[in-house]
Amino acid sequence: MVDGDGFRPNVCMVVANAQGQVLFARRVGGYDAWQFPQGGIDVDETPEDALYRELEEEVGLHRDCVELVARTNGWLRYRLPPQVRRRNSAPNFVGQKQIWFLLRMLADDGEVRVDGCAKPEFDHWRWVSYWYPLSKAIDFKREIYRQALTELAPSMRHILSTENADR
Repeated sequence: MVDGDGFRPNVCMVVANAQGQVLFARRVGGYDAWQFPQGGIDVDETPEDALYRELEEEVGLHRDCVELVARTNGWLRYRLPPQVRRRNSAPNFVGQKQIWFLLRMLADDGEVRVDGCAKPEFDHWRWVSYWYPLSKAIDFKREIYRQALTELAPSMRHILSTENADR
């Protein structure tokens, strides 16, 4: 499903732990490409429905393993370079538009499973500092990472204050 401007709707998940670190995962394929879990929104699916489906498919986390804290106000867009677009994609496909979600991890780290589906997208994951992904994301995604992390940052501070209050 591609909109009239050539963008496919997508969700991206920033999962944060009690120390203020975020889950960052390495894509399968033998190269050092790291990203936040993300995935397409199916027809007749809300962004929130896609969030929980993709979270379970990509990193094995069920809805009860996280708390939804914030989301971006609107769609954030990035263009894919022509050389990385799928050959069989719609002729007017140019990139993705995403709703980003900030989630508070409620479960133990052992609940994260990158090998829980038939065709895993990731082969490894780790906790990293909140802003670290800006320097490690693939070039064409860096601006959307900057926009999303900047917009979600005030809610990240809320997660940390909630964690400290719970202790």
